Amino acid sequence: MLAWALGLTTAFLLAELVGAWLFNSLALLSDAAHMFTDAAALAIALAAVRIGQRPADDERTFGYRRFEILAAAFNALLLFAVAGYVLWESVGRFLEPAEVESVGMLAVAAIGLVVNLAAMRVLAAGKEHSLNVKGAYLEVWADMLGSVGVILGALLIMATGWLWVDPLVAVGIALWVLPRTWTLLRQTIQILLEGVPSGLSLGEIRAAIGAVPGVRGVHDLHVWSVSSNDVSLSTHVELGDGADWDPVRVDIAAILRERFGIEHATIQAETEPCDEGSGLHP
Repeated sequence: MLAWALGLTTAFLLAELVGAWLFNSLALLSDAAHMFTDAAALAIALAAVRIGQRPADDERTFGYRRFEILAAAFNALLLFAVAGYVLWESVGRFLEPAEVESVGMLAVAAIGLVVNLAAMRVLAAGKEHSLNVKGAYLEVWADMLGSVGVILGALLIMATGWLWVDPLVAVGIALWVLPRTWTLLRQTIQILLEGVPSGLSLGEIRAAIGAVPGVRGVHDLHVWSVSSNDVSLSTHVELGDGADWDPVRVDIAAILRERFGIEHATIQAETEPCDEGSGLHP
């Protein structure tokens, strides 16, 4: 999936760079810059998938799954850098409009639209299961909108001769992609900081565990993700007087699995509260 999308994107990237140079279009250059980040994102995503499949070892007990998150964060930072460059370059074009070959600009953008739609179709199946693939999909999606913008800009320049439309389209593409890039970066930061995964509430999980018969208290509760499609939990559970640990453990595991989708849970039983700061547990 990623390899096919990478092949399509890289092939058109070269054509778009040539078109931006031949037709002197900043909008095409902006689209080519995003296409470059698409190709980089897809290449990194492909590498991340391959590396992430490596098994755990004695040095990396969780394996290499977090490489996917590092790749997604890098892609987001790269997009921010590209958007900043385009915005800076656009200022000069507004002050001194440059001649643009709108017919060639239109032809290249139309081909780019077809390529982006094909790449999006290839990536659509995996975007809900991997932040890495989602990042690549968002970049291709943004570039598809960029192609639409370049097409509209080229038509407007052909009809009116307004050269300032070219940098205006470039700015529009850059500003359109920034909010989505920030969302992706925020998600990756949350995972890297081992924050509570999106869609889960630590308070709700604590209350659900505390409501299990035989549980007197819940503390030292942690919920985190290593990659974009797994959730882990660890907690200390204080048992009530006379409670039998085995059925309590089974009930807690069932609630975590059925209500919160948490399959990997480490639950420690205690007969009295521990000193969380000391690391000593009864």
